Parts: sequence; structure tokens; C-alpha cells
Amino acid sequence: MFQALPGMTALLTPDLRYADANRQYLRSAGRSREQVIGRYLFDVFPDNPDDPNATGTRNLAASLQRVLDTGERDTMAVQRYDVESPERPGHWDERYWSPVNVPVLDADGKVVLVLHRVEEVTALVQARAAEGDRLAVLEAELQTRARELQEANEHLRLAHAGERQVALALQEAMLPPPHLGLHHPVAVRYRPAVDQLNVCGDWYDLIDLSADRVAVSVGDVVGHGLAAAGVMGQLRSALSAASRVSAGPAQALDVLDTYARSVPGGENATAVSVIVDWEDNTLVYSTAGHPPAILVDADGSVRLLDAATDPPLGASPEHRARHQSAVTFTEDAVLLLYTDGLIERRGEDIDVGLARLVESAARHRRDSPARLADRLLGELLPSATDDTAVVVLRL
Repeated sequence: MFQALPGMTALLTPDLRYADANRQYLRSAGRSREQVIGRYLFDVFPDNPDDPNATGTRNLAASLQRVLDTGERDTMAVQRYDVESPERPGHWDERYWSPVNVPVLDADGKVVLVLHRVEEVTALVQARAAEGDRLAVLEAELQTRARELQEANEHLRLAHAGERQVALALQEAMLPPPHLGLHHPVAVRYRPAVDQLNVCGDWYDLIDLSADRVAVSVGDVVGHGLAAAGVMGQLRSALSAASRVSAGPAQALDVLDTYARSVPGGENATAVSVIVDWEDNTLVYSTAGHPPAILVDADGSVRLLDAATDPPLGASPEHRARHQSAVTFTEDAVLLLYTDGLIERRGEDIDVGLARLVESAARHRRDSPARLADRLLGELLPSATDDTAVVVLRL
């Protein structure tokens, strides 16, 4: 199951030696198992000696040490980490990686391993720096990810034993808890309808874009359970990569629309993406067939972000550019993103459920994001009949 996880993933011992690495990690790093397993991390991947300003090793070492010291996950910003070419010794390839380091604890709470997961974003960063045809480069990169993640998803579908362990690993790898550098209070809640699994077709994501800009998104894949979770992981990863280099949420969803057409099970998925900018107190958003995000101002007034709504991903016969819109917000407002499991009920018009959500969000707007999220689930979702994801961000 570890080998089948999507993305580059390795297991490190507390002295930072490789205990294991999955196929994707070895393939992307250009190394064999013999060159990696049992060796010290920074002997395998040292800093480029020809670059006196290289910081990749130092930053990664500091992140791993924080995990070992605190026993808590550490998510790093995108790092430049040059890698020596295995075919051309002495030649260093410019690479950009986005690492996440997660502790594996024993029964006593001691860190016995570190799960080191890396997103390869080299092509995206270089495309942005070169100001070339960004969408063409993104599409090529995302097509590569589609093939890799489809392979991983096929392995997961074939696994009948240990399904819960796989689901837990998927949830940890695909849906990490939010860590915003801006320290704005935020809460996420994730409730699959299938009791025996901890993942489903819904997703959420929060990304620091700059010192005062954050991308927030939620989405929903058709179906339930592990198969839907595999598709979810592909779409979430693709939107995360596109959001980092696109000009806005409409362009990011435009790229995702093209990508979803190549992913079996990705058609008719829905998503909403919002860029929060604290410099000028604006929200820029775009919606792909998803229920509208909700903005609750400090005075209790509620706005539905529904002025830029397009069809679900891959639903139109022909590709069309997507729309986006912008609104301003006041200090201490609340942004709420959610999936349709929170508002849909059998035999009831969806507008009734949306009105119920608006009333509850306005009534509890002064609560902390965590308490507000819990109240919404408690009042609107007494039992999980559909997958549900909720993101609450205090502005």
C-alpha cells in the first residue's frame, strides 16, 4: 500500500536514514533502491556545491528536526533543491519540491519514523519564471500526474485487505490539516458517509500564495468510498498545483477542467476556489457547478458568492473559459466553503437546505471557526448520509 501511494513518499528513521521509498519517489529522484535505502538523507541529496546560496538541505533538516522534537506534522513552502544527475555526475538539475513531513508514533507517543512526502513542482515553477505558455506546460505536467496517480489508484482498488489503513494513509497524504502562515483562525471538518473509510470523494485545500494571499478550495467527486477518494486525490493535487501558478481561480479551474476530462471518474466533479487577499480585503472566486461559498460579515449580513458559476468539470461538450468575480469583506467576517452533503436532503429542494445553512452560519458567526464548524455539523448533519467537507476561515 505504501508503494501505491500517489506522489513521492519516503520513510525516514530518526537519524534521517531511508527506511523505505515508494516507486514514485525513486522514479522522480532518479535513484535506485540500492542508492537510497539505509543511507543518510543528505548524503543521497546534498546541496549543490556550486551554489553558495543553496538552502534546501538546511531548510529540510530544520523541518525534520521540528517533527522529531514536537511529534507534529510540518508543511514546508516550495524549496529549490538541486539534484545531481545520475547520468551526468557533476551536473546538477534545478528542481523545486514542496515537502510535507509527518511523524509516525509508537504506542508511547515516541517518533519512530517520519513520513516524508514531496510534491514535484519543477515544471510549474520554471514555466512561471520563463513566462512561457503556462497552460501548455501545466497540462503536460498534469497529464503526467494523471498517469502516475491512475496507476496508484489501480493498486488501491485491487487491495481488499487493510482498506482502513490505506484510507488513513490517503487521508494523511491528501488532506492535511490547515497550516496558514498568516495565522488566521481556520477550521476544517471532513465526514465521509461510508463508515469504514476515513476518505471519500470530497476534498478541501488551503494554500499560502504569498504573505497576504491564500487560496481556499473545496470539491466533490461523483461516488463514494476508496475509488472516489483516488479520483479526489488526483483532482485536488492538480488544482493545488494550478492555483500556485495561475493568474486567478478561474484560470486554475480552467486548467482543472481540461485535466478532469483525462481522469476516469473525474467528469462532472464540482469545485469552488477562492483567493483571499488581506492587502485590499477582497475575495476573488470561481465556481464549477458547486454550491456557492458563503461570506458572513461581522454585522450578520450574508452574501452568497454565486456571481461566477459555470458547469461542473468536464461537463460541457466543448471547453469554455471560466468566469470569476470579486467582492470585498470587512474585518472579522467569516468565509464558509462546504460540499453539498451539508445542505442536500432527499425530497427537499436544495434552496431550503441552503437557507438553513445561511441562518445557522449568521446566528453562530461570533463563534470560533472550530466551534462554528461543529455547530453547523451538529445542526445540519445529524447523521452522515452523504460525504461532507466544511472549511471555516475567519477573515
